[in-house]
Amino acid sequence: MNIIIGNALKQGRNILSEMESKQLIKEIGIQTTEMKLATSKEEAVKFSEETGYPVVLKVASFDITHKSDAGGVKVGLKNGAEVSRAYEEILVSALKYNPKASVQGVTVQNMVKPGVEVIIGMTQDPQFGPVIMFGLGGVFVEILKDVSFKVVPLNRRDAHSMIKEIKGYRLLQGYRGQKPVDIDYLENILLKLSDFVDKNSSIKEIDLNPIFAYPDGASVVDARMVLN
Repeated sequence: MNIIIGNALKQGRNILSEMESKQLIKEIGIQTTEMKLATSKEEAVKFSEETGYPVVLKVASFDITHKSDAGGVKVGLKNGAEVSRAYEEILVSALKYNPKASVQGVTVQNMVKPGVEVIIGMTQDPQFGPVIMFGLGGVFVEILKDVSFKVVPLNRRDAHSMIKEIKGYRLLQGYRGQKPVDIDYLENILLKLSDFVDKNSSIKEIDLNPIFAYPDGASVVDARMVLN
């Protein structure tokens, strides 16, 4: 069993932190944003300077799944003063949202350039077992629900057809002068995630959303994993 998953289960947790989730997918060769956990505003400023501005700050709490709803995300921070202020605002907002939440601190991560937002996820189907999902990410998945599904394990043909099946495929091909995204790279993410899930029966749910897709790769901006 993977060390991160094993430690979480030993602690009686079935939800992995964003940092843990990103570490797992980074280990299987999927690119993500870099993260550090700050437990004080001074540490947040220090990590931000090491990372390089602009940065993103997010609340770190196992009790707060939807960070944005809790006011727990601040983006585009350009200097130490903004980071220090954002750190305090995040803690106040998070505890107002959930007064009983246990907050470990605030994560500092690099900002990545915008891209076409896609989502890749996994859930356990009662009949078929683990199922991989692909679709347009961000708010699109909530509003349009433009997604496709395939049962694990996937092969290259499965991954390719999943991507082509969504109605928003034209956005990935390039639209109104935009360059097409790297479809092969997205297929590789699907295949790597499928293999990871196939080898780890303790995974109940995965949500990589958004993933910013580019003409030359992609980067996972947010990640969430739930264990059985």
